Amino acid sequence: MKLYAPKYYKNFRCIADRCRHSCCIGWEIDIDEVTAEKYASLTDGYGKEIKNSIAAADPPHFILTDGERCPHLDERGLCRIITNLGEDCLCAICREHPRFYHDTPMGKEVGIGMACEEACRIILGSGEYMIFEEIGEADGFPEPLEFDALTRRAALYDILADDSVSHHQKLCRIGEEYDVSPALLSDEEWAEVLCSLEYLNEEHKGLFSVYSSCSDVTENREKMLERFLAYFIFRYCSDAGSEDEFRISLGFCLFCERLFASLLRRENVTEEDACELARIISEEIEYSEDNVEAIKFEFSF
Repeated sequence: MKLYAPKYYKNFRCIADRCRHSCCIGWEIDIDEVTAEKYASLTDGYGKEIKNSIAAADPPHFILTDGERCPHLDERGLCRIITNLGEDCLCAICREHPRFYHDTPMGKEVGIGMACEEACRIILGSGEYMIFEEIGEADGFPEPLEFDALTRRAALYDILADDSVSHHQKLCRIGEEYDVSPALLSDEEWAEVLCSLEYLNEEHKGLFSVYSSCSDVTENREKMLERFLAYFIFRYCSDAGSEDEFRISLGFCLFCERLFASLLRRENVTEEDACELARIISEEIEYSEDNVEAIKFEFSF
């Protein structure tokens, strides 16, 4: 079936040793079955080092070194598997990150996740989030779905792209048309929810404590908020299987947008700071299934 991606997708390239938040540090790196078999067949050279670095578990994974670093990350921040054996020897998670996929009646879609700082910079810098391009083929066949999430996504994008109204007016219109808003809870209640989440970095719990559902931002930040929300809608609403699921997912997206708006109100936030704040929200919230579900739960009634 056809594979589609937002127009900005083609601009993504891993920045490797220039990345300040390497995905090779701080994450357990599981090895898929196909790659595990490939590694097991290596008999000499760097292959021996790879085999000795794998924990015999289910699933198998690399044994992290001090500082939770991948054992194949060199002192320059480059992958020694690539430099010694080439990208074809990477396991699936290393080859694909930060990409994500979902199925639609039109085919499969691929995007890049905001927890990656380079992906975040590209997403927040592009106004072409509503343009999808065919980029190749994917395995499988498109299946007809009873619920048409893509038409609803397109309608949301039409609202977001309307430059004749303010960002606040766009949010009001979305809330009215879909009967969903983060204002269903008070800021104090959302603070309790945020405090109850799991965090990779406990300092971010304090950072998120400034949340306000009615945060106003300067006009020059509105495009960034628009693109931030468009990304979340793409990732979380595109494969909804029902009207209720779509509405709950949209509520989650709107909450994350309000959290981002709250952080942007801090003093002296530069463009670079803004991208880092968006990345932190992605890393701490959307890359934790438990955190996503905890926030979605509040919109399920």
